[in-house]
Amino acid sequence: MKAAIVDLDTGRLVTDRFRIDTPKPATPAAMAEVVVELVRHHGWHGSVGCAFPAVVRDGVVGSAANIDRSWLRVDADEVFSDALGVGVHMINDADAAGLAEVAYGVAAGRRGVVMMLTFGTGIGSGLFVDGVLVPNTELGHLELDGHDAEQRAAASARKRHGWSWSEWSTHVERYLRHVEALFSPDLFVVGGGVSKQPGKWLDRISIDTEIVVASMANNAGIVGAALVAP
Repeated sequence: MKAAIVDLDTGRLVTDRFRIDTPKPATPAAMAEVVVELVRHHGWHGSVGCAFPAVVRDGVVGSAANIDRSWLRVDADEVFSDALGVGVHMINDADAAGLAEVAYGVAAGRRGVVMMLTFGTGIGSGLFVDGVLVPNTELGHLELDGHDAEQRAAASARKRHGWSWSEWSTHVERYLRHVEALFSPDLFVVGGGVSKQPGKWLDRISIDTEIVVASMANNAGIVGAALVAP
């Protein structure tokens, strides 16, 4: 779990990111304690935005594919607001990263359909139409060839299966072509850990849609979260 203070005029962090290991189990109460520590470290007293790896509707958690199941149907806004004593708003983490890229990064000013995809433990997705977010798409969980798509195309799949970059990129291309067929996007923005090593895989991808590497790297989620702070 990481936090920083963000200058919303520029999208830049005005403090270093401060990190604390995610508690195990990562229950609402345990994570709320960490959030309090993160905010206290920065001496911050204003409202807080938080990016979260799940479907989040009006602050309520609606999925638990990659988090502790105790979060299901919990009002996360309320849990963290009560812990901090200030307003907190939660947003899906890939949506947050996309908001940052649309506001300050490689997708700034782009019209049409823009798809942010983050390749990490899973695949996160953020869908934008003329700069407006369509939240909670969770396209990493599309069924593809009889599998949950992120089981083959997430960055973690390459390590889990012992695939080379070339082998893994064939699964990524298959996934991207499937998303192309469904949404006909004008631009893919790819983020997550593999975006730091585009030379190992991106030039192996042959699709019809323009594809670019996210420019805000690991700061995107924090910056996007700050944009939705109440």
